[in-house]
Amino acid sequence: MTRVSLSRRPRQTDIARFAGVSVSTVSRVLANEPGISSNVRDEVIRIASELGYNIRPVPSAHPQNQRSVALIPVDQATGALGVFYEGILSGLRGAATRSGGTLLPRLVRSSSLKVSELQQTLSETEATGIFLVGIDPPEDLCSYLLESKIPTVWVNGNDPDLQFDCVSPANFYGARLATQHLIDAGHRRILHFTMSHRHTIRERIRGFEAAAMKGGATTRIVQLPSTSSRTSTAACEAMEAILVEDQGFTAAFCMNDMMAVGVMEAVTNHHLSIPQDFAVMGFDDLPCASMTMPRLTTMRVDREAIGQEAYYLMQRRIADAGAEPRKVELAVRLVEGATVQPATKAESAERSV
Repeated sequence: MTRVSLSRRPRQTDIARFAGVSVSTVSRVLANEPGISSNVRDEVIRIASELGYNIRPVPSAHPQNQRSVALIPVDQATGALGVFYEGILSGLRGAATRSGGTLLPRLVRSSSLKVSELQQTLSETEATGIFLVGIDPPEDLCSYLLESKIPTVWVNGNDPDLQFDCVSPANFYGARLATQHLIDAGHRRILHFTMSHRHTIRERIRGFEAAAMKGGATTRIVQLPSTSSRTSTAACEAMEAILVEDQGFTAAFCMNDMMAVGVMEAVTNHHLSIPQDFAVMGFDDLPCASMTMPRLTTMRVDREAIGQEAYYLMQRRIADAGAEPRKVELAVRLVEGATVQPATKAESAERSV
């Protein structure tokens, strides 16, 4: 093992250079923040010690025997998005196991979640932290959580007031990239199918509108009933009506992959070819995306990574209750399917007219 030394007072940039990591990684290790592998952490500490860097003791970011409860909407967990939340829960459980903690999932009716119900859950589980998974809590519940100072992390959620730690996919940027992918393929009349009032989904609408405005596309927001339990069927019926109107739309970006499946069904029923006559873009990369014919083009959300990051935020919150709330967005990436076909220059010019 090579020893390192300097003839001057060491800086974090020196530690980063010798350890072969970024300065931000060094900063996180020295602040004892979670989310850094043990090998990297040990190497950074070793080099910092050899250089004579003054490592100040900080509260442990890995409290032992941490008991947390994850509240999950029962309608989402038992519906078409069950696999989405299963991935998040897997990430939470994995991070808890690696940290020696305990994660206790609970299904709840998020639309009617009351303070008394939450208090009872905390009493029964003896949990010291709460994960709100896919839940936008009402004002009275937010007030209770803030006043009681119970460590709380919104998972797949976005607190518009940033009073709580939260982690979600990069919904705005992902939607903007998805829409831009359609525009780059030559489409100038694009539909957007959506159905939720949640903050995260509104971010996808904003991303769609931003890309469409920049690309000069004509758009239409297709708002499906939020009470519909059969997302694919609702999307299919709405798309059928639009095709009958024949307004010249050539592509659709859907809030999630289930909607995209419904749109594809309607397009096929009208004897149109995908993607030659009509292009379809999904979001989330759920298992159904790989079952369509042709394979759905979509945006992949790393659901396990969301759960893991949420657990790290909880560890940070418990270690430093006074830390400023942190909002984390994880990148989403394009999954090239076969439902969006790049247009020729001639087709692109024709659609622009």
